[in-house]
Amino acid sequence: MRLIEGGERLLSLVRFVMPTVIVCHVVPARAADITLGIIGPHEYDLPVDFKPFNVLVQYGDGNAAGHSYGSGGQRTPAGGSHTWSGMTKYVHFRSFEAIPHVGFAFELIQTESYKLADGTNYGGLGPTIVGPAAWFKPNKHSTFGIQTFMQTPYGTRDATSTNYWSNISSLIFDYEWKHFSFDGDAGTVVGSTKHQKDQHSYSPGVVFYTNLRFSWKATKKFEPFLAFDWQNVTGTRDNTLRQYLDNSNSREIALGPGLMYNINQHFSLTARYSHSLEGRNTPETNAYYIKFVYLWQ
Repeated sequence: MRLIEGGERLLSLVRFVMPTVIVCHVVPARAADITLGIIGPHEYDLPVDFKPFNVLVQYGDGNAAGHSYGSGGQRTPAGGSHTWSGMTKYVHFRSFEAIPHVGFAFELIQTESYKLADGTNYGGLGPTIVGPAAWFKPNKHSTFGIQTFMQTPYGTRDATSTNYWSNISSLIFDYEWKHFSFDGDAGTVVGSTKHQKDQHSYSPGVVFYTNLRFSWKATKKFEPFLAFDWQNVTGTRDNTLRQYLDNSNSREIALGPGLMYNINQHFSLTARYSHSLEGRNTPETNAYYIKFVYLWQ
């Protein structure tokens, strides 16, 4: 979302994700679960030397995964599910006179999810995600920074819980031309050991991901864009048996078009469709994404 106020460019200020389809669960082989796949254009086109302000974001998406990818990358009409996810995020932005030309943000995120598969369904609140971000502008057209988040182990029910702590960290960047923009991130998700009573101990696989957005500034209000998402998850290790679980590693590449609608300087709405190009050991992505942003000072 491109917001222009008092000569400062406050552009689409919200990052992240993670899974539910949007939030950052580190569970391999879940549909439309590419970490931070929810970001839109100008996600990291961020200001420096500004007065504090706040942002509230509501993400939502649905995924109808009728197919899944096997260990050899073959696409089969089985193993899919229908998932609906949400993420409510509050972000406080500020800068400090003692640290000029650097911007900071603190995020508090609550995830929600609902899943229908194999004749059963469940839903509820997922883990909570919190953490900071910091960035600077190498020049007036670009932004570069880092963000790191901790995700709690528990949701309102076991089916929406990971049962281990995880850290989601990434480098973020943005570059603005007169009629185009390009931004994205690249990072990892690392989980702690998973311990549950009367069960084996597991070390979740490390997630590597990147999310890229290229947009065309068609008008001040409408901005079409193309989204590219990639994720690779290493295998889950059974610490009790001292071996990796079969087919627990996964990967996926997804691509799709979207549109950002800048309603006014305080509101923005972004919609996108995404589909898998290829994958391994994961349900396919066949998903739509919605993001609503409200900014106030």
